Amino acid sequence: MQKSVLITGCSSGIGLVAANDLLARGYRVLAACRRADDVARMDELGFTGILLDLDDPASVDAAADRVLALTDHCLHGLFNNGGFGQYGPLTSVSRQQLEQQFSTNFFGTHQLTLRLLPALQNSGDGRIINTSSVLGLISTPGRGAYAASKWALEAWSDALRMEVRPSGVRVSLIEPGPITTRFTENVQQGERDKPVRNPGIAARFSLPPEAILPKLRHALESKHPRLRYPVTLVAWAMSLLKRLLPGWMLDRILRSN
Repeated sequence: MQKSVLITGCSSGIGLVAANDLLARGYRVLAACRRADDVARMDELGFTGILLDLDDPASVDAAADRVLALTDHCLHGLFNNGGFGQYGPLTSVSRQQLEQQFSTNFFGTHQLTLRLLPALQNSGDGRIINTSSVLGLISTPGRGAYAASKWALEAWSDALRMEVRPSGVRVSLIEPGPITTRFTENVQQGERDKPVRNPGIAARFSLPPEAILPKLRHALESKHPRLRYPVTLVAWAMSLLKRLLPGWMLDRILRSN
């Protein structure tokens, strides 16, 4: 029986690369996008397009209803990949902007996952895979809002993993680090005259979005998926440095970037 996987944030980057790879591997790919023209493009590419705006609770419910109907309430995988970045010093980020950051990157993911959890449990070996970030491990000046949403996702994923384990569902986090996608182009800047730029080290150690594919395949198909999958050298290094260095020293390193 063909297994179904829902991927959010499929219009480009990691989501689109993952959708193409899983389709080639024989999965039925439900590709969720925020814009109707992107949904139509997903259908043209051989996926099943799903209209989904994670910032809109009604849209999340409508998307979940469609997924449940299309899969007959049996879903093998949910790849929570949709999201965006709100950059700028925290003094430049309004409450409304912070709420939208969490609404898209975290609250919408929570709502969608809970709606689809029974279908994932029905599959017998359901997988939930969440796209975090190196900023789910550390925080840096100008990226506090985005980092906060990813730290929340990390903590939520840890709790969910332990809570759903008895049902057979497994939960994993992919922590990409610098990946060459349109993410940076789509960042919302709190101070347009002083945009937050990625440090030079990010460009030097960036990888293409295809770098996440071995991690995604393992999380979906292994009998023993890992809890976390760092992807780039930057993600590996920050995970290690956070454990080894005192906080003041890590602050000094991060302030300089």
